[in-house]
Amino acid sequence: MSGWESSSTARVLWPARPRKLAKVPFVELADGRLQGVVSSGSDVERVYVSSVAAGTFAFSCSTNNNRPCGGARGGFCNHILGLIGEAVLQYGAERVARYLRVEGVDGGAIVAAMQASGPSQGDSAAAAQVFSRFLRHLAYLELAPTTAPLPEMQWFPPTRAVV
Repeated sequence: MSGWESSSTARVLWPARPRKLAKVPFVELADGRLQGVVSSGSDVERVYVSSVAAGTFAFSCSTNNNRPCGGARGGFCNHILGLIGEAVLQYGAERVARYLRVEGVDGGAIVAAMQASGPSQGDSAAAAQVFSRFLRHLAYLELAPTTAPLPEMQWFPPTRAVV
């Protein structure tokens, strides 16, 4: 067993390339979807919660208060295209393609392969959960730097006292 497998910490995967957080502040591969929060191009007060399902490529895009995106009618809107692009920067094209079950390995090929399959508009029910996770991540930025453990990040109870 390697050192990281026997330790109590998780291995951190660094981003494939640095990315700017202004347009897509939150992107994740979770719950069988590529999902995240994308800033509006026209209103600084508005964000969109966008997602693409793995395998079927069913997509959804709506505002944080669950109003549908006007550009996501019959195909991927600019928010979803931006989300895919930032996911490729964050995780690398190979990992995104593998997670979404796409045959392309670069950013353009991923989008082209998904659009060629004629994806349908999916359910936006997960938007509230994704936005909530985004807000939780923002809350960690407001905490003062410390080396003390955060109670909500302690998943396992202590087995012995620390001296």
